[in-house]
Amino acid sequence: MKGEIIHYTRDALGGILVIDYRKHRVMTFDSVFEQSKIDRRKPHLPVHEYSRAMLLPVAYAQPSHVTVLGLGGGVMASALLHLLPECQIHAVELRSSVLQVAREYFSLPDSANLTVTVSDARDALGRMPDHSTHLILADMYNSERMSPAQAQREFIRQSSRVLSDGGWLSINYHRTPDINGPLFRQLRAEFAVLLLFKSKTNNTVIFASKRPFETMHARDPALVALEKSLPIDWRRLMARVIRLT
Repeated sequence: MKGEIIHYTRDALGGILVIDYRKHRVMTFDSVFEQSKIDRRKPHLPVHEYSRAMLLPVAYAQPSHVTVLGLGGGVMASALLHLLPECQIHAVELRSSVLQVAREYFSLPDSANLTVTVSDARDALGRMPDHSTHLILADMYNSERMSPAQAQREFIRQSSRVLSDGGWLSINYHRTPDINGPLFRQLRAEFAVLLLFKSKTNNTVIFASKRPFETMHARDPALVALEKSLPIDWRRLMARVIRLT
């Protein structure tokens, strides 16, 4: 189904399009890849399955501070503010033009609990104090590919440093990293438990927890409660999580 382009702008890194379909609104960067997708009637509701899956750590520990690396249309920030209204959200976005589009076309909340920094995520992460956040959601992509930063050992080290003792890291990869490669060796060195979720679009979300925990059963009542607040099919998503360590 063809959509209607309702906004187009360019900056030094390329074009940014906003496209409306019957039910959804999409942000894309001059490419076939959708950077963000929302339900136009419920803009706080993530549409992409991998975006929904990235929120699963909230079922284990409700954070009071979350860091979002790669704002895009603000889907993660909007969902978290809806689900956890008292939570402090710090989002980092490389492009100020993307932030502007998120505000104007994707209903990014104007909330005292949301702070947005326009910066390279690696620099922003490097400036954060030790143990200063409880959950990091990393979803950094340009028009053609995932940011290489997400696959670097230094990124894993810095994420581990800024996370609290019971903190979680959630990363969206466009393909599954080598489980025996250097990235996973670094993850195993920094985190107590690793989980994996494979989406229907072949995205792989890696979850890393600083503390050991008991894996949650898909029928856990906590997931039913979360579903009432943010209906993204928590139980079905949790049932497809694989424990790696």
